[in-house]
Amino acid sequence: MFTGIIESLGTIQEIRKDKDNVHITIASTITNELKIDQSVAHNGICLTVVSISDNLYTVTAIGETIKKTNISYWQPGDSINLERAMKLGDRLDGHIVQGHVDQIGSCILAKETNGSWLYTFEYDSNLENITIEKGSITVNGVSLTVVDSRKKEFSVAIIPYTYEHTNFKNFEIGTKINLEFDVIGKYVSKLYSNK
Repeated sequence: MFTGIIESLGTIQEIRKDKDNVHITIASTITNELKIDQSVAHNGICLTVVSISDNLYTVTAIGETIKKTNISYWQPGDSINLERAMKLGDRLDGHIVQGHVDQIGSCILAKETNGSWLYTFEYDSNLENITIEKGSITVNGVSLTVVDSRKKEFSVAIIPYTYEHTNFKNFEIGTKINLEFDVIGKYVSKLYSNK
C-alpha cells in the first residue's frame, strides 16, 4: 500500500527487454535505503526491487503490467516519481493507493494559473472507471483531488511544491500518464453496476 505522496524522483538509466518482461534500472537518492524484494511505486506502478548496485537499482515489469501502464513510453533519461510502501502507524497524508494502475490517460491541458498549475487528463470511459469532483485520483503515483469531473476527463490543480518535486513539470499535451482510480469508488461502482 502507498499514500500517493512522492518521496523522490528517479532517473531511468537502462531499459532491457527479456521475452515479455522489461528490466528497468533507475538511479535514485533513496537507492541506499532499498532492499531486494521491496515494493516501490514507480509513477504509481508497484514494482519489486530485484537488484541493487551503488546508487542504481533494478525492477522488473511483466507483460500484464506493461499492457496496463505507460511503461512502454519510458526512455532512458526519463524522470519518474518514486514512493516506498507505507509503514503501519504512519500518517496517511494522501489517500489509500494500491500501486495497481487501472489504465493510461493522456494530458490534454497543462497551464500555469497565477502560481499554481491546472492539468486536464482524458481517459477511456469504456473501462468503467469514474472520477467525482473532490474525490481522490492518483496520477503517475501522485495523490490528488479532482477539481472538475466529466465523463471521460477530469482536472486537477497542482501546488508549486508538487510541481517542483514530481514529474508533473515535464507534462505536455499528449503525455501518457498512469491512472489509479480511488479504490473505494471502484468498489461502490462495482456494487452499483451489479444491481
